[in-house]
Amino acid sequence: MTGDHYFTAEPTSPDQRRDIEFTVAGHGLTLVATGGVFSAGRLDPGTAVLLRKGELPAAGTGHLLDLGCGYGPIACALATVAPAATVHAVDVNARARELAGENAARIGVADRVRVAAPDDVPDDIVFAQIWSNPPIRIGKAELHAMLTRWLPRLAPDGVGWLVVARHLGGDSLHRWLVEQGFRVDRHASQKGYRVLRVTR
Repeated sequence: MTGDHYFTAEPTSPDQRRDIEFTVAGHGLTLVATGGVFSAGRLDPGTAVLLRKGELPAAGTGHLLDLGCGYGPIACALATVAPAATVHAVDVNARARELAGENAARIGVADRVRVAAPDDVPDDIVFAQIWSNPPIRIGKAELHAMLTRWLPRLAPDGVGWLVVARHLGGDSLHRWLVEQGFRVDRHASQKGYRVLRVTR
């Protein structure tokens, strides 16, 4: 591959910043995005479906994970709707992590959003919820490795929320997760996307 991709660890594409505005559960958020991160020009349609159709966490405490956080729209949304929770925003992309931290500060939730590279998340943390618009384009082997690394860290009563475009393998990913021993429900379908509810 040539050029930057959203899963590039150190993007070199121009840092041309733009505001991204969206609403989640009645809260209006304005975040900043730039080149070299996932969906830098708008809120990704799959992410929008996930935030609209997934069951957002209640105000309780606990650890939440935004896996593949990009510039942080899911992490910021979770921190906004669950003000007592700690949200872990994880990405391999250094520019994405920088933006996620900046956006958390921008909307006043930086004290509860912990931005980290995958290897920097403490091993003893279990998650009440894991949210992800997973990076399908990294390839099936890498995607499966990522999910089998993180989904087992759900608490026994925890829930994972994934969104995958049907034409990019949403249904085959559903079957694969079941084969790995997870309970998977197609919670919703909208605009060509599958929202999968995953439990242990």
